[in-house]
Amino acid sequence: MHAEPFHTDRLDAVVLRPEHAPEMAEVLADPALHTFIGGSPATPQALRTRYERLVAGSPDPAVIWCNWVLRLRAEHPEDSRLIGTVQATVTPGAAEAEIAWVIGTPWQGHGYATEAARALVTRLTTRRPPVRTVVAHIHPAHHASAAVARAAGLRPTDEHHDGETRWRLTR
Repeated sequence: MHAEPFHTDRLDAVVLRPEHAPEMAEVLADPALHTFIGGSPATPQALRTRYERLVAGSPDPAVIWCNWVLRLRAEHPEDSRLIGTVQATVTPGAAEAEIAWVIGTPWQGHGYATEAARALVTRLTTRRPPVRTVVAHIHPAHHASAAVARAAGLRPTDEHHDGETRWRLTR
């Protein structure tokens, strides 16, 4: 498995490249995005460095990193823009993937995270060989992310890690 572009009704999931860093630094600039995940907004150069590491792939050959930026389609292509990311850390031997998503503050509340997460889960669970278990880690107070996970078919478990609840979908 490797990251390949995919599409939803309103979004193009484009395979992450370091060149996305300047635009994504703007998308991720709101400190409120870091309320539940910690840290602070990254500079374009720091984000580029991070993206270079992600594109290089996991140092563990048993793990595959798949990362996409989400481009909101517009009536005029020049008006389309990046609005967030989705990612999957896939362990094929375990038929498991851990997923995550983030949507920039100006685009929250429009269902983009749900649309992208649903498409990602479908992509992972219908590929050959399929991922059988999809996991997300969500802070208990992050109700918007919990709603996205639920809409994508995941359910909360009694498991917790670093203060986050483990959500799971098993097929």
